[in-house]
Amino acid sequence: MFAQSAQHVTSYYASTLADPIPLHPVLDGRLDADVLVVGAGFSGLHTALRLASAGKRVVVLEASRVAWAASGRNGGQALLGWSCDMQPLEDSLGHARARELWDTMRWAAREIRDLPARHGFDIDYCPGSLWAAVRPRRVALLNQARDEAAERWGYDRLSVITRDEMPEWIGSPRYLGALYDPEAGHLNPLKLALGLALAIGRTGGRIFEQSRVLDYRETSSGYVARTERGEVRADVLVLACNAYIDRLDPKLARRLLPVGTYQVATEQLDPELANSLLPRNSCVIDNQFVPDYFRRSPDNRLLFGGGCTYLGGIPANIAESTRRPLERAFPQLRGVKLEFAWGGHLDISMRRTPDIGCHRQRYWLQGFSGHGVLPTLAGARAVADAILGNDHLLSLYQRIRNPRFPGGERFAAPLEAIGKAWFRLRDTV
Repeated sequence: MFAQSAQHVTSYYASTLADPIPLHPVLDGRLDADVLVVGAGFSGLHTALRLASAGKRVVVLEASRVAWAASGRNGGQALLGWSCDMQPLEDSLGHARARELWDTMRWAAREIRDLPARHGFDIDYCPGSLWAAVRPRRVALLNQARDEAAERWGYDRLSVITRDEMPEWIGSPRYLGALYDPEAGHLNPLKLALGLALAIGRTGGRIFEQSRVLDYRETSSGYVARTERGEVRADVLVLACNAYIDRLDPKLARRLLPVGTYQVATEQLDPELANSLLPRNSCVIDNQFVPDYFRRSPDNRLLFGGGCTYLGGIPANIAESTRRPLERAFPQLRGVKLEFAWGGHLDISMRRTPDIGCHRQRYWLQGFSGHGVLPTLAGARAVADAILGNDHLLSLYQRIRNPRFPGGERFAAPLEAIGKAWFRLRDTV
């Protein structure tokens, strides 16, 4: 179990806030609710907002602070699809049902743009993403992905950027081509999470921070969750704990592996230099097995990440670990000051497929595997709809097979680390 805190990490995202991050009270005493959501990250907040907007009495319990973990620290890339791509979903669901889930991802891409304006907050949203190739043998994947998206999933918005065109998109000779998606984009994830929390309060939901759920039990009328200073009785329980589920629900935890990941933000760059790095201001993720990802911030910094660890921690010196791949991508930034460096833990499933389901009015959302900005919103829609009486989308997620990691808790991380190292080696030869 990774330690949690009452303070947000020092990240670029936290530095962008004009005001201190609002405090929510600690749960003290007993409450009754229609729905209890455990976890105030994206999946829990989206679920809570949809239910509170529908008139449900919603309580959210968070062990530390709103968006304290991965939701407030991630790369901020709102990319269509899942970490697993579409094949594992089609294997589990068949083509027609997988297509339904894909269509919800396009809905999520629209909703992430519309939702902040609807509720009166800003997330620094910028449209456009690039899936870029750095190896000649991976350039062909760009055309394959574009054609498959159009022919199999009805998505004809993707366009291939050729090598000759790349300087108009990325100011680096490293990238040999890219696939442009106009429906994707990038945003400030901490602003998104805090905006969702504010909207939940405005619609009647209640959020309690520093209120770790110690345990829960099923009763004849629902569930009771206990914290150090109180308890909540609810008809419905939603577990949205992701990498921090282990103590609360060991059975769900066996289908997840916590992975460390980290990124940096440069100092503010000269606007002309910043614009030359990403002239169209699209976010970028490459198509290596272990990808680098980066984007330009509104104040002309480069945000760059991609490293990950499987054995429980993150590098002691994140900036030093990230400098080499950053300067490999952009030699013109050699020696640039890295003003912010931060990391955290995300939850991966064995097949990188989303793990979303329900058993006896206990719902869960997890396994977003490092690709969670849009998938958490799509998953929250499925869970909230089911609680409100329409379980069609949830039934699709429940058909997806999410096995336990082999080797148990002791050996799962080393086995994954060995596998990752092998694929990383393949990407370099």
